[in-house]
Amino acid sequence: MLRFVIRRLLYSVLVLWLVATLVFVFLHISPVPVERVIGGPRATTDTLAQIRANLGLDQPVIVQYGRFLGRLLRGDLGDSYINGTSVAALVRDRLPTTLWLVAGAGVIWFVGGVVTGVYSATRARGAGDRLVTLFVLIGLSTPPFVMALVLLYLFSTKLGEAGVPFFEAGPPLQEHFLQRMILPWIALAFLMVAAYTRLTRGAMLDVLGEDYIRTARAKGISPKRVVYRHGLRSALTPVVTQFGIDLGALIGSTIVTEKVFGLQGVGQLVYQSINLGDTPVIIGVTLMVTLFVVLANLLVDVGYSFLDPRVRLS
Repeated sequence: MLRFVIRRLLYSVLVLWLVATLVFVFLHISPVPVERVIGGPRATTDTLAQIRANLGLDQPVIVQYGRFLGRLLRGDLGDSYINGTSVAALVRDRLPTTLWLVAGAGVIWFVGGVVTGVYSATRARGAGDRLVTLFVLIGLSTPPFVMALVLLYLFSTKLGEAGVPFFEAGPPLQEHFLQRMILPWIALAFLMVAAYTRLTRGAMLDVLGEDYIRTARAKGISPKRVVYRHGLRSALTPVVTQFGIDLGALIGSTIVTEKVFGLQGVGQLVYQSINLGDTPVIIGVTLMVTLFVVLANLLVDVGYSFLDPRVRLS
């Protein structure tokens, strides 16, 4: 187990380096110069040159890249081009809201998807299965921003009448924070619940057809124990794999949900940084998302040995 974790951590460092390099290259060949974004359309040639010198952009690309990697090794993500604030500080201030959003939605879509998927698989081709299939089709056909707008239209008036400051952005765990998060959780999780329902149903149908399941039933073990103790445990392996990938990646893809519901999270920060051409912030958030995805995959791989005793990590 220890050797496996160490090897995966080394792979993770390699992945982070590759992502950092690709992001550096892509953003530095942008058709819109950074100095023009900062100086504005009326900036003179001398002003643009001074901005490039202050940012170190007048140095050769290899020198800029070396300084970039050196800062990353020190844990320094650089400073924002727009306001000079540390990128780490900007991300740190916005990250708790996004983590709450993703964590709450993750619980809803994982539990909801597994429960409805098992229900559908155990009633295959029945009336319940058809209803679940209809729900899956609706869920997969509804974009998150549409669901967010529908929920906002249906419930924002009632929340306002109840005195909930729904559109006020604030730190987690302040008064009414969890109440404001209910609709964003549902909007973000609705599509994922449908996807995980379909994934769990397919995995359960495959597992329930295995020889050891038929053997367990032949021994007289109760149907519930066969389904939940023997079947679900093995069927969860692909579901947990996808969950780890989605949960990590979703950290940086909550832009629409945060924008609709007025949440000041990482998604809003990315949106603002892209509009302003704030390269250091974009790189910092990208690396943070990559780190979350890598760690999520590592935890998923370790969790395999607990879900399925046949899996051995070496």
